[in-house]
Parts: sequence; C-alpha cells; structure tokens
Amino acid sequence: MKHHLILLILLFSGFIKSFAQTNEDDGSSYTRDEKGYELRTKMTIPPYGLTKIKTLISNITFKEDPEGSSDGGFEAISASQFNGLPLREKFTYVMIHAELSQQNCAIPEYQNDLQKRIFGQLETGFNEASWSQRQADFLLENRDSVLKLIQESVGRSKWMGINYKEAILEMNAWNMIPFIITYVKNTPKDKDALTLLMLLMKRGEYEEFLNSVSYQKLYGTDAGYYAYLNYNKANEDLICERANRYYKVKKK
Repeated sequence: MKHHLILLILLFSGFIKSFAQTNEDDGSSYTRDEKGYELRTKMTIPPYGLTKIKTLISNITFKEDPEGSSDGGFEAISASQFNGLPLREKFTYVMIHAELSQQNCAIPEYQNDLQKRIFGQLETGFNEASWSQRQADFLLENRDSVLKLIQESVGRSKWMGINYKEAILEMNAWNMIPFIITYVKNTPKDKDALTLLMLLMKRGEYEEFLNSVSYQKLYGTDAGYYAYLNYNKANEDLICERANRYYKVKKK
C-alpha cells in the first residue's frame, strides 16, 4: 500500500511539472512574466526625509472603517503629524504609503511577454491600498510643486515609478506630456509610460483618441481590464504623436 501511495505521488508531481512546463511553453495565463510584472509595479522612492517618514509609517496603528461599509480601514499618521511635515516630506509620505486599505479578492490575469504589450490600464504599486482623500487633496493643492519634484526625481533615478504615474493621472497632469514623451524615448523598457499617455488622453476626452481603433480595442465595450496593443515602433510613434497633438490643443 505504501509503495502504491509513493508511486501515485510521483506520478501526480510529474503531471503538475509537465503541466506547468507546457503552459510556460504555450504562453497561457497560468504563468506570469515575473520580471515584466516587477517592472510594471516598480515604484520610485523619493529621498526627502525618507528615514523619518519610514519611522512614522512603522508606528501607524491600523483602524477599521468606522462606518463598517467595507473590509478595509485606514493606516495613517495623525493629522498633526501630517500637517507638521514640510511639503517635500509630505510628498515622500504620499508616494510610498497609501492610507486607505481595502481587501481586494479579484484574481489577477497572468500575462506573458509584457515587453511586447502596451496595456490600456496601469498596474498598482500599493497592492490592496489607495490614497485617502487628504492624500489626493495634497496632490491637487500642490500640483505644480509635486510635478516639479517628480521631474527632479525621475531625472535622478531614470525611472518613473508606478506611484509617480498614478500621481500624474490623479492630477490629470496633461502638461507633463512632453516630459513623458522624452522619457518614453529614453526608457524603452517602460511601456507603461505609453499607457499613461493614453490614459491622459482618455481622461481629457480627446476626440481624436476617442474615435481611434486603439481606443475601441483598449476601452471599448468589449475590452477587458488587461486589454493591450502589440508593442512596435509604429504604435509607440502613433501614441506619442497623438499625445503631442492633444497637448498642443490643451495648451491653446
């Protein structure tokens, strides 16, 4: 009986291994491009008061949603602590810590060959969390200063983290389009910078983009969250040129 059990375990293990290898070979949704996913969720960490901010975050006590309307809650420093931070340190706090915690039971769709795809949506750097209202208000009320800090930080690190992309989108910072286009040209691995350009055009309801084939494929009625365009130089150029035209229209 013992020998039969061992044989069954070995056969089952072999089946699982074979199944995994087969799926890796055929590029199915059971495997994921881990390096590509890491790039898509990579954050840029601001240096301003970083040690101080990390200490404040480490001492936060989780508080459940007072209205009991969700399974989430808040992980936030006190109002006095937040208000006492200089602008640059508030920027660091907001960029590395989202105060609103929410349980998300959605199962992600595993994707392969991420460098060959331009997705219609961004990933998130905060996992099951998002910015609270006061954090969103900070971004909007200090828009010009925040955008300047983002440009300075990207210039140093040579990477526009997902947190910076989310902040640009939160502020609807269409005036960052020339900076983003330059970044696209200098950072070929970051395909999500192209996604950011499209999301800015979508949010601005830019008619040329809304009427495009790309828009229908990514955001139309039949499009899923992980809808994508194939990456190629022609698509990159089209997105950048269209975004630049949108920028010029907005600037007028």
